[in-house]
Amino acid sequence: MVRFPTLVYGVFCYAFFFVTFLYAIGFVGNLIVPKSIDSGPAAPLAESLLINIALLGLFAVQHTVMARPAFKRAWTRFVPKPIERSTFVLFASAILALLFWQWRPLPEAVWTVTDPLWSTTLWALFTAGWVTVLVATFLINHFELFGLTQTWAHFTGKEPKPPEFTTPLLYKHVRHPIYLGFIVAFWATPVMSVGHLLFAIATTGYMLVGIFFEERDLIAHFGDRYRKYQQEVGMLVPKLRFGGTRKRA
Repeated sequence: MVRFPTLVYGVFCYAFFFVTFLYAIGFVGNLIVPKSIDSGPAAPLAESLLINIALLGLFAVQHTVMARPAFKRAWTRFVPKPIERSTFVLFASAILALLFWQWRPLPEAVWTVTDPLWSTTLWALFTAGWVTVLVATFLINHFELFGLTQTWAHFTGKEPKPPEFTTPLLYKHVRHPIYLGFIVAFWATPVMSVGHLLFAIATTGYMLVGIFFEERDLIAHFGDRYRKYQQEVGMLVPKLRFGGTRKRA
């Protein structure tokens, strides 16, 4: 009887994530959503910076700490293993929703691109970034990444498959296409406000730190296989060949 509520919980967490993900596109791009990165009531500069940095820091700490194997081992003493990933996704989505709600706009323009060609190019890059993020998650098992596979396996009485080291499509060219997609999406905009710039700088910095910890965990798990992968494939930029020798682009 516990299996069905577990599945319902996993589906709820996934649905919450997906709605948050879609809202994030509108939030960063100032598109459609009721409150975006540059909309909402203004506040004093110091207050806005303090609140925005605190919100970004809260997300970074939650995402970094809860993703570590040591935390997972301790966490699953209290949270059943089949819903551990779903719970992580729930926490991350809830903090993102809080960020969207409480974000203080800093709308002063840092740059404004008015040329139609360059503006269209930036919007195309913005779209390509989000598409890259979504495609990259499906390449490495989207539903496992967001907890549905684990809750479904529990519901059907099957053991989840252990993680495998694979490098499908985009992963043959860069080690972290999800992060790359986010970085492109966050920076590609024809109108960069002070608030948007703060968001882009902070999230890019967090992702670089996140890559460090993530790759440390992957080396601990896969060993020399991942070390070889690091040598052959660029982190965020593809490695190019020049005269038979590989160099980072």
